[in-house]
Amino acid sequence: MKPKKKKLVVLTGAGISAESGIPTFRASDGLWENHAVEDVATPEGFKKNPELVLRFYNERRAKLDQVEPNEGHKILARLEKHYDVQIITQNVDNLHERAGSSNVLHLHGELTKARSTVFSDLVYEIGTKPINLGDKCEKGFQLRPHIVWFHEDVPLIHDAIEMVESADVFVVVGTSLQVYPAASLVNFVAGFVPIYIIDPKKPEAATRKNMAFIEYIGSIGLAKLWDILVND
Repeated sequence: MKPKKKKLVVLTGAGISAESGIPTFRASDGLWENHAVEDVATPEGFKKNPELVLRFYNERRAKLDQVEPNEGHKILARLEKHYDVQIITQNVDNLHERAGSSNVLHLHGELTKARSTVFSDLVYEIGTKPINLGDKCEKGFQLRPHIVWFHEDVPLIHDAIEMVESADVFVVVGTSLQVYPAASLVNFVAGFVPIYIIDPKKPEAATRKNMAFIEYIGSIGLAKLWDILVND
C-alpha cells in the first residue's frame, strides 16, 4: 500500500501569471489596462456601463489564447507526482489548468465562464468567446463575467479555509498578501506547518515564525522550492 501523499496547499496571485505576459491586476496608478478599476471591476461599474465592462473582459478573454503557462505553473503541476497539491488562486485565468494542475480553486472567479446577473448558480463555460449585451441565461437574464468584483462577497473563501486548515505544507507565490480575504488565509495554517513565501520582495504581512522566504520570481522560486520539497 502506497503511503498517503502530504497535502501541499498553494496560494497563487498575479505574479505567477505575469511571467506569461498577463498584466497584474492593479498598477501603481490605480488603473487596469488603462481603465479605472472602479469602472470595470465593480457591480456599480457594470450597472453604469455594462457594454464597457463586457468589452473589457472580452478583450482579456481573447488574450488568453495568446499566452501559455510558464515554468512556475508547470512545476506546480509536476509536484502532483509527489504531493496532494491543491491550488487556491486569486487569478481568473486558466493557466494552472492548462499546465496540468488537477485541483484548482478560483477565489475570484474564472474568465472562461459566464453567469446570470440574477441567478448566480447559473454558470456557463464559454472558453474565450465574448459575452455581448443581449446574451441571456436560460431564465432570460443578461449574462455577466463569472468574476468576483470589488464590493462582492467571495463565495469560495470558506472552501479555501478548509483546504488551508488541513495543509501539511503551505506555499504562497506571486501575491503580496494585501488583497483580502485571500490574504487572511495564512492565518488558518496550523502553527507547526511550514509556510514558504515566494516573492522577489518579502511581503510586509509575512511575520510568522514558521515562514521561510524564497525571494525570487515565481518560476525561479518554485524551482528552488522543488529542491527543498522533492530533492532533499
